[in-house]
Amino acid sequence: MPAFIVFGRFLFAVLFIYSGATKLLGIQATADMLTAKVTIPVVIAPYTEQIESFAAMPFMQLLAITIGSFEILAGLMIALNLLARFFAILLIIFMCFSTFYLHDFWNQPAPDNAKTLIDALKNLSLIGALFIIAGYGRGPRRNDPTYGEV
Repeated sequence: MPAFIVFGRFLFAVLFIYSGATKLLGIQATADMLTAKVTIPVVIAPYTEQIESFAAMPFMQLLAITIGSFEILAGLMIALNLLARFFAILLIIFMCFSTFYLHDFWNQPAPDNAKTLIDALKNLSLIGALFIIAGYGRGPRRNDPTYGEV
């Protein structure tokens, strides 16, 4: 695999590793932010109560730990090029939910929504890069035909 692609994967993954570590180092702040932005649907509320009683911690704290751990794991797997396609697809789904729930610029007045709009567009570009990683996967194998040979 060309060195630029390896270096690019590593630099791309740093964003998710850092973001996940930040969430894990500030679990309560992340849980508070999730509580303010995410509403648990009534249909799954009984299940979240069961999870809270089983884990002996609030659901949003557990969700913050899960999200932070997932971001670190997915970033490491993409950087190390292990199951990169699978984790890129999982990150695409995660980024879509994250953009919808946390960067809802359409619910804010026009001058105040500029930062949120930029964050949503940043997430959109990250989703595009994740689609490239998902499409490219581990990279072409030597015995695979190139596009011109098919």
